[in-house]
Amino acid sequence: MLKALIFDMDGVLVDSMPFHAAAWKKAFLDMGMKIQDEDIYAIEGSNPRNGLPLLIRKARKEPDDFDFETITTIYRQEFKRIFELKAFDGMKECLELLKSRYLLSVVSGSDHFIVHGILDQLFPGIFDAVVTGDDVLNSKPHPDPFLKAVELLNVGKKRVYCDRKCHSGCRSCKKKLTFTA
Repeated sequence: MLKALIFDMDGVLVDSMPFHAAAWKKAFLDMGMKIQDEDIYAIEGSNPRNGLPLLIRKARKEPDDFDFETITTIYRQEFKRIFELKAFDGMKECLELLKSRYLLSVVSGSDHFIVHGILDQLFPGIFDAVVTGDDVLNSKPHPDPFLKAVELLNVGKKRVYCDRKCHSGCRSCKKKLTFTA
């Protein structure tokens, strides 16, 4: 019997990807690099620790030449400045209904600061477990974030449904969890 649901945040609960892309582009520009939206969308779901080296290489630079914390700090400041906090229509009501029947979790590649800031404002008390990009060594598309959510929810892998719009996230769910979309 199904006991838990796992949701992605960006693009599922909130329409935040355009803001993430703009914030990363600003951070890279401030560091003397240029990246494209498609480069950012290609690594959607990964945490900065895993995604930044890929983006820096896309900008034809060497990751070891840059301080990831500086880039991430600029990104966070810009995201906070430009982000328009809004859930998709009907999402809060939908989650409240689902919470009456299932344990709910969010798995996001975004960092703790951003994920909890959004969830605390839009969906307080809704989620039983939250896994951010800061909580695991291997971010999406690796299955570790999803397995961490299953562990935090204290349910078996065969009792979970993973709702993930990104094809890479689905592949990692399919490798380790029974119910996926």
